[in-house]
Amino acid sequence: MQNITIIAMGKVQKGFLSRGCDEYIKRLKPMCGFKLIELDDENLPEKNLNDSLIQKALDKERTRILAAVPKQSYVISLCIEGRQMSSLQFAQLIEQKAGEGFSNLCFIIGSSHGLSERVKAASHLRFSFSQMTFPHQLARLIALEQIYRALSINRGSKYHK
Repeated sequence: MQNITIIAMGKVQKGFLSRGCDEYIKRLKPMCGFKLIELDDENLPEKNLNDSLIQKALDKERTRILAAVPKQSYVISLCIEGRQMSSLQFAQLIEQKAGEGFSNLCFIIGSSHGLSERVKAASHLRFSFSQMTFPHQLARLIALEQIYRALSINRGSKYHK
């Protein structure tokens, strides 16, 4: 059974996004060894926020993110400048990496300010769901659904039409 880890900054607030995430996590657990690691994002001031403060926060988050990555993982950072692919291509990627002996696929979702360049550089793949920008909490729901879809495709399920 393939292992999949999502490392996400922050928690999803209660409501429809939380319920959606819970639903896909429930669906994923019988299909793979699934683990969600939620890390606290850095608190930043609302006033006088600048690039320097953001970079310092991202660097602190980087340390916690990279420490949480399971050993022997194929690491995928979700970022807007990443590679885009269809759901079928994404399913093939997941299957291919399992065949190459990666015991774990690890997806990293940054905070509302994104990810440190050093996290992206440490990843095997920079991946994007769209050229559009999504709130990081919505990106988590999209990631869960697309991972579920990919595993369903690889199992021959009718979920993907």
